[in-house]
Amino acid sequence: MIDLFGKYDLSGLTLNNHFVMAPMTRSRAPEDIATEQVALHYTQRGTAGLIISEGTPISREGQGYLFNPGIYTEEQIQGWKLVTDSVHSVGGRIFAQLWHVGRVSHTSIQIDGTTPVSATSKVAQGAIAFGYTQSGEPGFVPTSTPRPLTTEEVGRVVEDFAQAAQNAIAAGFDGVEIHGANGYLIEQFLNPLVNDRCDRYSAKSLEDRLRFVFEVVDAVCARIGADRVGIRISPYGQLFDMPIYPEIDETYSALCAGMNKRGIAYVHVMDQTHFFLADESSTAQEQALRELLTHCKAQLGETALILAGDMTLERAQDLVDAGLIDLAAFGQPFIANPDLVARLKNGWPLTTPDRDTYYGGTAKGYVDYPPYAPA
Repeated sequence: MIDLFGKYDLSGLTLNNHFVMAPMTRSRAPEDIATEQVALHYTQRGTAGLIISEGTPISREGQGYLFNPGIYTEEQIQGWKLVTDSVHSVGGRIFAQLWHVGRVSHTSIQIDGTTPVSATSKVAQGAIAFGYTQSGEPGFVPTSTPRPLTTEEVGRVVEDFAQAAQNAIAAGFDGVEIHGANGYLIEQFLNPLVNDRCDRYSAKSLEDRLRFVFEVVDAVCARIGADRVGIRISPYGQLFDMPIYPEIDETYSALCAGMNKRGIAYVHVMDQTHFFLADESSTAQEQALRELLTHCKAQLGETALILAGDMTLERAQDLVDAGLIDLAAFGQPFIANPDLVARLKNGWPLTTPDRDTYYGGTAKGYVDYPPYAPA
């Protein structure tokens, strides 16, 4: 049995344990700059082996939700520097998640009300952004109809990712995670039922379908080093109007093989089966997941595999012992349990988070959850 509470070597970066705090949008940055309160939030959870920050937009264009700290201005870099210094002061490790939402945005968020960009002009049916309502108040709004990036503009977005990675290192992050999951820009290029382009970034062939994500990864690796780079993916995910397509296995098998070839630190899989397969038995869901992980792991070689989604200590131990994953990521449990690692180690009860305080608001539900106090 592998000791999940023991140290783990992530491409030369020593983690204190095998537990990862998954990225979670909390919308607590009124000026889109990380604050002292944001720093406190992450530092309280600094006993995680690795913290992955909330999605941090690589540009104003890449933003789909108000009040998320970006990584594209000097003020934002200094805000994140406050966070990373604080996390490091308690022995923590933290990666920045680099984020471009693509079509999951709204004109009220964009500079001068311009149209969001994507791989396509297809609107994300049923998706919402957090922008300004018709009354001018912050709130959830239907995503706007996007416009497809021109071929030349795609290269500019690739550079935006690379510059954001450089900014993240300047801000003191230990590395970056490229957000390629959950229906955002990279997945909009990967999915052939969304990507209707006719240029070299089209979805008509596997090579073209993967071109954008590989160009982003290559540019980021060239800027900061492959050992500081991870990527998040969500095979079979359907968030924000991402339809299932026949070439999924082929696409993600080739993507994982490409990540291994590039020698990046890790691939982070977001398991969404519990979102969309609730009517099936848990046994069938778990079997489908294990097949997916087996497939990914076979392609990754020395590149670590992280899994997030509906995670428990027992499930993490089983998957790590089976050699299917290397690190286990927890999301919502970290919201109300800043000392989650200690609670898991000691069998202490977990506090249930208040969903009404997940997004926006004050310190309530953000930095006021206390650590467990044994009698």
